[in-house]
Amino acid sequence: MPEVPGRHRVPSGACRDLPPELGPDAVGVLQGRTFMFSDAAGNVPRSSIGGLVHDDTRFLDQWELTVDDAPPMVLSSAPVDFHSAAFFLANPELPGLPANRIGIRRQRFVGDGLYERIEVRYFGIEPVSCRLRLAVGTDFADLFEIKESGRDRTPDIARRHEPDGSALGFLYRNGDYEAMVRVEAEPAADHLDGDALVWDLHLERGERWGCQLWVPLRCGKDIYRPTVREFGHVFEHGPDDPSTRWAEEKPQLEADADLLYDVYHRSATDLVSMRIEKRIAGQPVVLIAAGLPWFMTAFGRDTLITAYQTMTCGREVARGALLVLADHQSTTFDDFTDREPGKIFHEYRTGELTQLGVKPYRPYYGGADTTALWLILLSEYWRWTGDDELPRQLRGNAEAALRWIDRYGDRDGDGYVEYATRSPQGLGNQCWRDSPDGVQFADGTIPVLPIATCETQGYTYDAKLRAAELADGPWQDPALAQRLRAEAAQLRERFNRDFWIPERGGYYAVGLDGDKRRIDSMTSNMGHLLWSGIVPEDRAGQVAAQLMSDDMFSGWGVRTLSTTDAGYNPIGYHVGTVWPHDNSIIAAGLARYGYRDEANRIVLAMLRAASYSQHRLPEAFSGYDRSFGREPVPYPTACNPQAWASGAPLLFLRTLLGLQPRNGELHADAHVPAELGRIRIRRVAAGGRRWDVEAAGTECQVRPSG
Repeated sequence: MPEVPGRHRVPSGACRDLPPELGPDAVGVLQGRTFMFSDAAGNVPRSSIGGLVHDDTRFLDQWELTVDDAPPMVLSSAPVDFHSAAFFLANPELPGLPANRIGIRRQRFVGDGLYERIEVRYFGIEPVSCRLRLAVGTDFADLFEIKESGRDRTPDIARRHEPDGSALGFLYRNGDYEAMVRVEAEPAADHLDGDALVWDLHLERGERWGCQLWVPLRCGKDIYRPTVREFGHVFEHGPDDPSTRWAEEKPQLEADADLLYDVYHRSATDLVSMRIEKRIAGQPVVLIAAGLPWFMTAFGRDTLITAYQTMTCGREVARGALLVLADHQSTTFDDFTDREPGKIFHEYRTGELTQLGVKPYRPYYGGADTTALWLILLSEYWRWTGDDELPRQLRGNAEAALRWIDRYGDRDGDGYVEYATRSPQGLGNQCWRDSPDGVQFADGTIPVLPIATCETQGYTYDAKLRAAELADGPWQDPALAQRLRAEAAQLRERFNRDFWIPERGGYYAVGLDGDKRRIDSMTSNMGHLLWSGIVPEDRAGQVAAQLMSDDMFSGWGVRTLSTTDAGYNPIGYHVGTVWPHDNSIIAAGLARYGYRDEANRIVLAMLRAASYSQHRLPEAFSGYDRSFGREPVPYPTACNPQAWASGAPLLFLRTLLGLQPRNGELHADAHVPAELGRIRIRRVAAGGRRWDVEAAGTECQVRPSG
């Protein structure tokens, strides 16, 4: 067992977020592990943080189309769906060519590389000659270097351009790391200008010209080649593909309220776009990446919570998350990656810096809560599916997780799971509030490490009770079940003694610091305690009242930090913003304790907030009071879409209907607000069967699907 590190403060460091410097109308498209950000014209200027990124490597950092060396004017542009976008452009005023005589349409499709069509049409009277130029560049930057500054790889990038103008090629090697990108053009360019394709066009009135561009990628030995696509075409998979199964298993929602219907379907579409497919022991599995643009990879906490939120949509995402995370469960110690036996990882990366050992993310284990969340999801999977086989298969992983909680998670033997990084590049805060100031005292000072946050203790309590259920069920180990229930009861008693603060109307400290002082800021984490069930009934009302007070509830949702605390900042990442995933857990927790009207207030506020952002809930939005403006004020660097934000509406729907699997059947305890009218959801999977649910108000019917 490693020694408990000395008493020190949370190290500062770069936050997880950074905005695309491509203007307010930046356009992003994604498919699986590939995404592209551009400006509104479809261009990626050099020195921006846009480009084509796959598996944590930027393959294009320049993609600029010009007409006679001038950027085209934007008429309109927008994503068509998650993997495609359209850009409608026109020529600016040029010598000998008035503005708006040449119309340009760019159609872009991302997936296994990039495919783009450029179409030109001339509307002038007299014939015209012009030069269409596509400047291409790559820096093969690691994702972490896109966000920060990185080394110049130019001397190590070899060019393999085709002299006939049909293709540009770029190859980069560094030791065992290799990456390649090509840009293939049809028709071929008339000539090359450095790293640019140039077409000399001679256009008559009404004449059309077009070209197609393919951008295949190579990462190590893996080759990805895009295919020709049209708008509306889905990425086709076989019937046994896990993504296909998950999409087909998604329940069908009918709702009187168009808003609920639109938010639900937008969320489901975004979740499919963020899927990652892997093979574990030769079998394909699917899980959800954390979010665009910086987190198109597996995150322990984000992936697990998203899988929990989406259990009503079928088993595939939860099964994939459980298997992938179990496959990478640590069996050893390593300071650089914060690895400890039994621990579930926090983040997995595949870029050059990670592969060469410069960054600790293959994978990185700096999450104090992921191990308990993995146990919670294993239980939730079993409750919804009735599948005994997977919990039996993963029992060894579950027992290793429980040992980590007791032996290594509890760093000093006080009965709580704490965190303190041992890595020079590790996260200072290893809870969901993982920015440097995400955990602080009410006066704004930063606590000393190690820190035991309150919600991590709640997750641990819930995980032990759920593991006891598994011990009684598929594991057939009553002695283990008895021990785990006793440990959970002791944790509950100890926690409610040490974390409760009677002042300010009564609330729970966000944590205990390295000196065992209560970290007395008032945070949304209290709602996670309701979700876990660790709060006694006689305190639940006080917690609910705090969460729904004017200091915590903005009118759009529950803030991460009370406005009465010194560190409150409505545009601070974890110190005053409103997070949809956080609110989905809070609403579920309120409903668990019978505070259904309060839960509904949150659900309705979130749905209304989504109506101002094309029915998509972003990672977070600012914590300004609803009276501050007619719309929720965006958080400037939010991931959009983000997995657990997209999963939030699915958990909101489950909370409204009170859906719970029990003894192989689906049960409902609806409390639908009048504003939403009647809700009908068909083919919900539970207990190996499909169920239809119809509810209005507190009236509800559940019947097997026909």
